[in-house]
Formats: sequence, structure tokens, C-alpha cells
Amino acid sequence: MRVNENILISSLTTMRLGGPARYVLEVETPGEVADAYGFAEQYRLPTFPLGYGANTLGHDEGFNGVIIINRMQGIADDFSADGVRLKVMGGEYWDNVVAHACEKGLTGIEALSKIPGLAGSAPVQNIGAYGQQISDVLESIDVYDTASKTYKTLSNSDLNFNYRESILNTTERGRYFVISITLKLNSGEMSRPFYNSLERYLSDHSITDYSPASIREAVSAIRAEKLPDPLEKASSGSFFHNIYVSDEEAEKVEEKGYPIHRGKDGNKINAGWLIEQAGFKGKLINGIRVSDKACLVLINESAQSYNDLAKAREEIVGKVYDKFGYWLKQEPVELQ
Repeated sequence: MRVNENILISSLTTMRLGGPARYVLEVETPGEVADAYGFAEQYRLPTFPLGYGANTLGHDEGFNGVIIINRMQGIADDFSADGVRLKVMGGEYWDNVVAHACEKGLTGIEALSKIPGLAGSAPVQNIGAYGQQISDVLESIDVYDTASKTYKTLSNSDLNFNYRESILNTTERGRYFVISITLKLNSGEMSRPFYNSLERYLSDHSITDYSPASIREAVSAIRAEKLPDPLEKASSGSFFHNIYVSDEEAEKVEEKGYPIHRGKDGNKINAGWLIEQAGFKGKLINGIRVSDKACLVLINESAQSYNDLAKAREEIVGKVYDKFGYWLKQEPVELQ
């Protein structure tokens, strides 16, 4: 276990904001997870498990506690009659997992290509994109339970998945540290209908190959066009959740001309469209730029503090509510 002191949170998160963290512990084996929490308990300090930092916002005052980062890596394949299981260590970069699966012709996560983050963070907010979400293929996770100080395995049903939610970021937030995840995939390809933007891309490029590798290539191209690389431009990816509405509400908004996606997970209004229609496309607010390619993305061009980001967020949320009557919900979590 590597112990670091007084590390700027801005150096650990892709929005690049945040003051110093008192301790940052990097764990490289499952046994070190218990040691890390024991360290925090010894000094009576709060803890915060952190992955790649793409979905976390730091505050200016920093964090007088212990940040624990998963550095455990590795992917193990288990072939059986009912599919292929991938056991992935939580510190593995997520896109490496998708690449590994696609190289083997396995379907289930190809549309989740290029989502920045670590594998251990994927089930926390039930990552999803272009019609797939990790809850569809996740079989179980191995965790350290800070309440009982024991190692456990939690099944898919234990996690109570919802849109961008699980018990890991709601009712049991902070209780479990994800050591590894197990995915159950199958040979084959995605079936139509595809998500609207993916369908358009495939049609525009006359692509009829729907193999995992082909879909991964298409999704990667779409994301490269719309979403900035967090290593090149400071951002947290999609900053706001999309808006889910009932069937009755969906019919009403369609009559108003709002674009809506009807999928197996519900009826979704694109929050980026709402932000664009509210007049924020490409706008710079307190050093925070609303992307002109995907308005769900906020880019830190020159913001110097969390307060700058908060003011930009409040202006966007307020204007969208005034115009459409929907409250936008922030996707990144706060480290405080």
C-alpha cells in the first residue's frame, strides 16, 4: 500500500478542481483494502474511495480524510456453456475491458466504449450508453464491507440497479469498496433498434456489420466527435442526467416537438437538448464552457475554484427549469 500526503484533488480528478487531500492511499491487493480502512480508523479520519476521477468533483477546501484508490489490475476469462465470464479487477481501466471483450467477439458492453473510468467504478453509477448499461451483464462484485470489516460477494440483484444508480451511490454509499467485478457476456452482436445517434452513424456510413468490434469503432468515433478527452480538456464527461418521463408525459413532450428516446429502460429526454434550447451552447460561464458539440458536457477552461463551477451549474439549471419545467440533476459526485 502506497501512502501519500497532501495531494491536490485537482490532480486526481478530470475536472481539475479541488484542494489538498490529507492522505491518498493506493491499494494493490485485496488485503491492503482492509489495511487502508484500518489506517483511516486509526487516525479517526473519513474515507472516500476514488477511481479515475472522471465522475468526481473536488472542493476548494480539500478533504481532511483518506482517499483510497484501487490499483488492482487484471482480467480473467472463464468460458462455459452458458457464456463467458470476465472477472475484472477494480483498478483496471474500463475501456481496456471493453477492448478485451470485443477482441474476443463478446457482446454486451461494446456500446460502453471510451467511457473514462475504472472497472470498479462502473457498477457504482450503473454506467450506460447507446442502449447498453452494465447492469445488463454484471453478475456479481467482490467487495470489502466497511461495516462488518469482511470481504463479500454481492450479486446483481443485491445492488438494486436503476438509471445511473445502485446501492453503492445511494442507500449504502461509502459502505463497500469494490475489489473486482464479474461480467457475463456472450458471443454475438447487438440487435436493432439501436440508440438514435448510433443508428444514424451506422446508416450515414453504410455500416451493416454489427459485430462488437464494429460497434465499438462506431461508438468510439461518435464519442470522439462529441466528447472531449478529459486528459486534453478538463471535464467530467456528461455533467447532467437525462430526464426520464412516463409514457403519458412522453406523448405530451413529443407533441411539443421535444426529441425523446423510447428504449427498454424508459422514455428519455436528452438533457443536452434542453440546455442547448435554453441558449447555453458554447457559452462560457465563470470559466466553465458549455460544449458546443454536446451541451451535456461542461469544460473547465479557466475556472479557478469550485465556486466558479457551482455558479455556472446554478445558472444552467435555473434557466432550463424556467424554460421547460425540468430540474437537471448533476451526475458527478462531490468529494467533501
